[in-house]
Amino acid sequence: MVDATLAPSRTVAPEPAAVTPSYRRYALSLMLGIYILNFLDRQVINILAEPIKQDLNLADWQIGMMSGLAFALFYTVLGVPIARFAETRNRPFIIAGALTIWSGFTALCGVAQNFVQLCLFRIGVGIGEAGCTPPAHSLITDYVPKSKRASALAFYSMGVPLGSLLGMAMGGVVADAFGWRVAFLVAGLPGVLFALVTFFTLRETRSRLKADVAAASAAQPRFGQAMKLLASKRTFWLLAFAAALKSFISYGQAPFVASFFLRNHAEQVAALAASFNLQSVGFLGLALGIISGICGAISSVLGGWIADKTSAGDVRNSLLAPALAVLVSVPVFILALQMDDARAGLAILIVPYLLNYFWYGPVYGTTQGIVPPNMRATAAAILLFVINLIGLGLGPLAVGLLSDYVAVGMGLGPAEGIRWALIIASCFGVLSAALFWMARKTIAQEMES
Repeated sequence: MVDATLAPSRTVAPEPAAVTPSYRRYALSLMLGIYILNFLDRQVINILAEPIKQDLNLADWQIGMMSGLAFALFYTVLGVPIARFAETRNRPFIIAGALTIWSGFTALCGVAQNFVQLCLFRIGVGIGEAGCTPPAHSLITDYVPKSKRASALAFYSMGVPLGSLLGMAMGGVVADAFGWRVAFLVAGLPGVLFALVTFFTLRETRSRLKADVAAASAAQPRFGQAMKLLASKRTFWLLAFAAALKSFISYGQAPFVASFFLRNHAEQVAALAASFNLQSVGFLGLALGIISGICGAISSVLGGWIADKTSAGDVRNSLLAPALAVLVSVPVFILALQMDDARAGLAILIVPYLLNYFWYGPVYGTTQGIVPPNMRATAAAILLFVINLIGLGLGPLAVGLLSDYVAVGMGLGPAEGIRWALIIASCFGVLSAALFWMARKTIAQEMES
């Protein structure tokens, strides 16, 4: 028997106010812009990894620590209490405040003088970014009808590849011209403007918010009750760990792909960069940013569209595309790392990047659908906790440690070290695909809305 607090209620939980189609488009576009900044500030460090490593004399494990675990620990842990707060408070105000915090700490990264300071500032970025996605997912689910939920969340999730594109391209070009410190300052500045726009124009859809706070608080399940309901949802945990393993690969590889080309194809990359009047870091930032950004945006939208279309007859079909996409990506990515020609390697990377984000819409949409409305932000936060603790927290650190071990412990050098670390990480995609497939067995009976 389901606790009445956890069940959807027409008399207790306030219904969201309707928004016009034109405002819905505006709000979704604004939240996409916010999420682009979220990932720009988060991912700019990836193209700057090699210059930072040389300037501060760091090991690969330290690159992995500052780009992954230092950020992820606070990002994942704080996401849950912020999401609980967002269940009953003004979600646009929470997003605006979070945006101000993470943008400020991104700019501060540009003045870091050592590894410890850089880690502390990255922790600050993680604290701010923890307040973005859970309330945003909750707002989006209120804004759009169920039939378009996966597509809307996939549209929002385009912020990941587009933010990565801008972070890589802008970071590389600015670092070439002015140094990596200035790149951090430039990355952090736009957030202040977006925070003001968000504060004054993004609409809280709960009607009569102040009057509804008491009722919403009474309707909100206690955290233990929420976890009890989620514990009964086998689909949720299969998808959470499938996405976490996929994120382990993506986040783990992200800080080291540019380093791979700089270490294994230095002369070719320099020649290619010179033909565009760029230096190597700037060229790789543009090349990898464009490949990952454009292909990733297509991947996110296409994955959400496929999920909505295929699940109309049978909701289980929504998980077919993510399972196949992650499985196909494994051998193709490994092939790219084995090419002797840098141009061929970059070209082959188009395929795994096109398949990279097929899981966004199905996973986020399913999560919002298997819980009642008064648990949506909490469910999103728990999902992100699992994904980011494993993916973002452990991925870059694990790849960095593997790279150092192969390079030094096995004596193969830094070029082969980074190659084999990236190859080993990609193999986790097989297990991720298996978990996506297994989740098909229970998704139909566990959907609530």
